[in-house]
Amino acid sequence: MAQVGGPATARALCVLAPNPSPMTLDGTNTWLLSEPDSDLAVVVDPGPLDDGHLRAVLRTAEQHGKRIALTLLTHGHADHAEGAARFAELTGTAVRALDPAQRLGGEGLRPGEVIGVGGLELRVVGTPGHTSDSLSFHLPADGAVLTGDTVLGRGTTMVAHPDGRLGDYLDSLRRLRALASEYGVGTVLPGHGPVLGDALGAVEYYLAHRAHRLAQVETAVEAGHRSAAAVVAQVYADVDRALWPAAELSVRAQLEYLEEHGLI
Repeated sequence: MAQVGGPATARALCVLAPNPSPMTLDGTNTWLLSEPDSDLAVVVDPGPLDDGHLRAVLRTAEQHGKRIALTLLTHGHADHAEGAARFAELTGTAVRALDPAQRLGGEGLRPGEVIGVGGLELRVVGTPGHTSDSLSFHLPADGAVLTGDTVLGRGTTMVAHPDGRLGDYLDSLRRLRALASEYGVGTVLPGHGPVLGDALGAVEYYLAHRAHRLAQVETAVEAGHRSAAAVVAQVYADVDRALWPAAELSVRAQLEYLEEHGLI
């Protein structure tokens, strides 16, 4: 298994949260980002409300001679964002997010924005679909992108219907594909699982997987499986049943997409 946690690129280090599960894989990846010669750092996704983990992120920053100056969120799911308020207390930082409900003492984030801290440059990329508030962060100096739950380090993600929408998700994957093919992004720093060294390959796989699943759902409906639960039992029969509730959300999103496009 690929390593999870620790240094990933010249500017990115992962502190793994102790919340492993079928949904979170090894746990949530909390990212500590900084220019090598700067004493300022940015944290992306403090993770769950686990004081031990939050303090471990602080200790890791201190061990590297860094002071945390800003906290960012890829999206508002609890395994990424629940610890943000406590982390803000510990660090005195603002928490910036797309969703106003997740912000603390700072401005929101908008796609296309460039964030600079201590010489570090991060570009905000709108990647809705997993959730409506999902963002990715492009780290140009390392040819890397932090994808939250839009692209995982292992397996595939869910479209969290009704907030998440499949059409948005497919558009976001195409946006990430353009980053990889046109802007030199080669590394995915995901919200869960190991770092991926072939960003373009990962995104192409995700697009192919979604097309395959969509075709399977369409076939299942044509065979008479009309409810989301029935489609899950048909299409996801070989998937761990612990993941079926998440699969049902994705199926609902796929059914909605097929209906909107007049395919069922």
